[in-house]
Amino acid sequence: MVQTPVKPLTLETFLAMPDTKPASEFINGKILQKPMPQGEHSILQRDLCFAITQSLKPDKLGAAFPELRCSFGGRAVVPDVTVFRDDRIPRKSNGRIENIVSIAPDWTIEILSPDQSQTKVIRNILHCIEHGTSMGWLIDPEESCIFVYNEAGTVKMFDQAEDQLPIPEEFAAAVQLSVGEIFGWLVV
Repeated sequence: MVQTPVKPLTLETFLAMPDTKPASEFINGKILQKPMPQGEHSILQRDLCFAITQSLKPDKLGAAFPELRCSFGGRAVVPDVTVFRDDRIPRKSNGRIENIVSIAPDWTIEILSPDQSQTKVIRNILHCIEHGTSMGWLIDPEESCIFVYNEAGTVKMFDQAEDQLPIPEEFAAAVQLSVGEIFGWLVV
């Protein structure tokens, strides 16, 4: 019996496929669907995008985007929140944002969902950093802590309500968030 080798899936083939809900990512030649966001995840994502964009947009420093697929370095990832400096937001000639984003964000934020692999999420953050992202956050609502990854390769954990979180200083100094403020959003 002769078996025909299976042609490996490419990033280009993946990007031509219809989108899924929740979003799918392309990692190491495999399609992985993200978990369906639940209540805490949804509130954190919404309020982070709002707080970051509200701080950055008035001075045209940048903007935050929920669930924006970014394809670079052979992967297509969909961070929960991506933040781009204003001058790096991919735009069409008319100034509108591009639908296809082929660069790493300046700041990536992931919110851990129940039963989601922390290792997979960390790998996505590290992939972003390896391709030019200056900072990554991993927010763990269950443990009420936030891990901050920077381009130097260090990781710090913040779990005290008064802890002010590091942000990418080169463009996001206007963003001032504490651990207590972020997890306070969960009380509705």
